[in-house]
Amino acid sequence: MASISERENREIEGAKASGNTPVVFIHGLWLLPSSWANWADFFKEAGYAPLTPDWPDDPETVEEARANPDVLAKKTLKQVADHTTEIINALDKKPAVMGHSTGGLLAQMLAGRGLSAATVAIDPGIFRGVLPLPASVLRAVGPFLVNPLTRGRAITLTFDQFKYGWANALDEEAKELYDTFHVAGSGISLVQMGNANLNPWTEAKVNTKNPDRGPLLIIDGEKDHTVPWAIANAAYKRQRRNPAVTEIVKIPNRGHSLTIDHGWREVAQTALDFVKRFA
Repeated sequence: MASISERENREIEGAKASGNTPVVFIHGLWLLPSSWANWADFFKEAGYAPLTPDWPDDPETVEEARANPDVLAKKTLKQVADHTTEIINALDKKPAVMGHSTGGLLAQMLAGRGLSAATVAIDPGIFRGVLPLPASVLRAVGPFLVNPLTRGRAITLTFDQFKYGWANALDEEAKELYDTFHVAGSGISLVQMGNANLNPWTEAKVNTKNPDRGPLLIIDGEKDHTVPWAIANAAYKRQRRNPAVTEIVKIPNRGHSLTIDHGWREVAQTALDFVKRFA
């Protein structure tokens, strides 16, 4: 298991010292923890204690990640979930947990472990039992899924791939986001989600029935090509069988970049309003 970094330790100690409810932000593929900086400030101002954990071995900066992309390869969903569990267990209060994309899947995995006081899954990655695979998804990530070498690699998107999968609802801002935030992502995590319904032993699994799951909100961008509404809504339908509150919200005219683009605050406010009701 990856050890807790100095930066993560500082966040844990800061959260404990504040006495405020912690909020754990989990990034997805192709981003780093720094992609949550605006959200962390926003939630801190609202009286919460933000934490932005790494995936094991995340470089500190986008520049470092681009200089050494291979360090981002071979990180599995279970490794990231277990590392984030270790951080949550080091806190003295049950946190709210929120994640974007693969991080949205991981947030649901942690909620299924009973670790979350309230969970927000934004454009969440596929887990076993979520069946739709719309054409836009196959275009966005299909070429990686059919390549047997993907599992062992760190996958970098070209700008055209990023524009289609993430920034299709944007114009000139797309290039700025790509240059500011995009890093390589773990091929094996991508394959684990892509094959979730083919592999009975997949790590892309969520315990949706745990009565300790807690309240869950799924947020999806109306124009998302990577996690279209059909996928988010299928996850919602599986999750709503849980006895706890389960809700879903569609954000109009937004794509997969909705947590980092100019309209991030609207999404953050939606998430904060939900968390405030329960944590």
